[in-house]
Amino acid sequence: MDQLLPLLNYLVENVWLQRLLLLGLGLALGLAVEFLLIRRLHRAARGTDWSWDDVVLDAFRGMPVLWFTLWGGWSALELGVFSPDGDGVNWWARGQRVLVILFLASLVLVLVRMTGGGIRSASARADRALPSPTLVTSLAQILVASLGAIIILQNQGIEITPIVTALGIGGLAVALALQDTLGNLFAGVQIILSRQVRPADYIRLESGEQGYVTDVKGRNTTIRTFPDGNLVIVPNSKLASAVVKNFSLPTHSLWISIPVGVSYASDLEEVERATLETAREVMGEIEDTQDPEPVLRFEGFGESSIDFQVRIHCRDFTEQFAIRHAFIKRLHARYRTLGIVIPFPMRTLELPPEMTGWLREREKGREEESPRG
Repeated sequence: MDQLLPLLNYLVENVWLQRLLLLGLGLALGLAVEFLLIRRLHRAARGTDWSWDDVVLDAFRGMPVLWFTLWGGWSALELGVFSPDGDGVNWWARGQRVLVILFLASLVLVLVRMTGGGIRSASARADRALPSPTLVTSLAQILVASLGAIIILQNQGIEITPIVTALGIGGLAVALALQDTLGNLFAGVQIILSRQVRPADYIRLESGEQGYVTDVKGRNTTIRTFPDGNLVIVPNSKLASAVVKNFSLPTHSLWISIPVGVSYASDLEEVERATLETAREVMGEIEDTQDPEPVLRFEGFGESSIDFQVRIHCRDFTEQFAIRHAFIKRLHARYRTLGIVIPFPMRTLELPPEMTGWLREREKGREEESPRG
């Protein structure tokens, strides 16, 4: 007890040690709230169907530690008296000003996180569950952060008019130096607002690349090819000015055409019946539906066959490959069973009589000259 009293007296008299203890106490309380409360709320929120609780909790991630630490720092500044130094600098007032700025900045960070999470949550609940383009989320977060910075500056009594004027003059120079980057940025905004090319759409560029749009960023748009799964990165300005075929608009479904040819000796009524029955079987197996009905249209008399097109409806662009594969195999087996011939290309060569005689004499001479065994 006698040894403890001097330590307590030293603690009571030493103001700086008390300030360090308050700062450590704030940090410890923040860690306790973060790990004991926020983490448990996170686990509980994952089990709910409501997505906004996850958005809010993600936005407040790490904030209790910062806020309680700031509280400890503020309490430490309130403890004792900070007298100005020889230069007349009031460190107590400056410290409090820094703490206020940090607190306001943390609130802005929370709003920025909630903005990004809210956009992603809202887009995930859309009719097609599309991922939100990175460009939309980034622009919204930049807007919120800019407004927050203006509020912080005004709160600290800093005049923002000279800053805005300087940024306007400097922005002109930056715009001239970053013409390509800004061009891609505005092209990306145009792509998103027009909604003619959206994430998860299957598109084909005029250069031949095709695949699913995965994201629209500030500088480029990424496309995941099918079936390779590779990424094609296209500058937004190129995509905005290119001829693009979108297989997902206005609907995901499409008609595929498969060319077929049969022998001239075939019964066309039997050919039409067998072909359409095969197409219905394939649609029933792959798409689990036969609606709408497949269509067969004869097109013309070819050099060695009567040609026609079979049009089959599929629900998605990628399903056409499986439908085409199964239909060709099934139709080939069906034609063989029914005796329907898919002819090879044939050509008939007609020679004048004098040429025919000359070839016969030449062939006869070769046989006479050949050695006999």
